[in-house]
Amino acid sequence: MTRIKICCIQSVAEAECAARAGADAIGLVAAMPSGPGPIADEAIATITDAMRGRIMTVLLSAETRAEALIEHVARTQPAAVQLVDRVEADAIPALRAACPGLTVIQVIHVGGEKALDEAAEAAERADMLLLDSGSPDAELRTLGGTGRRHDWRLSRRIVEAAAVPVWLAGGLSPANAASAVREVAPWGLDICSGLRPHGRLDPRLLHAFMRAVRENGRQPGGC
Repeated sequence: MTRIKICCIQSVAEAECAARAGADAIGLVAAMPSGPGPIADEAIATITDAMRGRIMTVLLSAETRAEALIEHVARTQPAAVQLVDRVEADAIPALRAACPGLTVIQVIHVGGEKALDEAAEAAERADMLLLDSGSPDAELRTLGGTGRRHDWRLSRRIVEAAAVPVWLAGGLSPANAASAVREVAPWGLDICSGLRPHGRLDPRLLHAFMRAVRENGRQPGGC
């Protein structure tokens, strides 16, 4: 069964809505250079505390240094941390040593063939990969939440080669969710802007997305 992560969660109420709909994980976006959905670390900590043991809580962090990442995790107490940028060489080993049991998800921004090598290298260190459509090298850096779809043919090649689970993000919606599962065969789908036409999580779109992914799985609940 394809896992589902609802990202850009803004409140405990939205987290509850995602959990009741049957999502497997929620994404909590901390400070970013650009993009939608960031909330204060204090709000992230409140949500992770409220949802502990009920759903996988994922901190999206733009920190790149080991010490800063460890402090960020300590402040927010998530079950997993999603590294949205390239991190220093010692960052992941240091995180593992300081935060036992923490799941580490490395984002790969799929902008071309070089993503294949980046993914292969990252899979040797991280517990999971997440394929997104950011532009980390642009003058105005974006590290996620773009609403853009990248080349799913490259994503499929990464999924087939990776020895760790791979999430697919970037430009997903209820309309293309089933196609994403068929064409990429990822371990999971991660969606943000496709469920937020007006900034807030739209329950109708959430349930439509869940149904599209899990046509033969458990039915979504209500918010």
